[in-house]
Amino acid sequence: MYTIREWAKDERPRERLEHLGAQSLSTAELVAILLRVGREGETAVDLARRLLQQFNGLAGVQRASFDDLRAVRGVGPAKAAQIKAALELGRRLQLTRLGERPRIASPEDAAALLLYEMSGLEQEHLRALLLDTRHQVLKMHDVVRGSVNSAQVRIAEIFREAVRVNAVALILAHNHPSGDPAPSPDDIALTRQAQEAGRLLDIAVLDHLVIADNRFVSLKARGMF
Repeated sequence: MYTIREWAKDERPRERLEHLGAQSLSTAELVAILLRVGREGETAVDLARRLLQQFNGLAGVQRASFDDLRAVRGVGPAKAAQIKAALELGRRLQLTRLGERPRIASPEDAAALLLYEMSGLEQEHLRALLLDTRHQVLKMHDVVRGSVNSAQVRIAEIFREAVRVNAVALILAHNHPSGDPAPSPDDIALTRQAQEAGRLLDIAVLDHLVIADNRFVSLKARGMF
């Protein structure tokens, strides 16, 4: 089997990243750059493909523990650390963007802030993006961790922080660790309860995103509002 050094220069991941930009590379090629080298009989790209396949894609790699990653043949502790460090930098970048108070004008804007991290969570989390009059993000608030359904979430907890920071609107989001972003009956019931409470408090509930496996469903876009 060829090594990457034996590939034509315009086919090597690092050279393509340098000349064409990171967006031109596949996920496996980007992971291969982090891995730097493969193992005997397997290039770094082949190792990256196997890693992604073993964990069912990038979201699975993100969810995997350090020990899970280093146990993969050809990875070990050094490569596992490089992968975890890169994923953590991506997570922190999303949090930094929150500090810049982005404006939310669509479900895609909200998903851009939430999708990366929430796709990797092993437990269900319910979060709220708290917005000002211009729909700029005031704060991202963790409402509850654990099972998210209409019977277990106290509606008051959704709005407590929104009232404290004088938010005029909010967007709910929660993840499905199962990998299926289809809204459940409980998701719909919780949304309707939150909308009713929001009307009393004069805080608009603009949307509810269900996130799973780097995908999302907007209940508003589905006509469920």
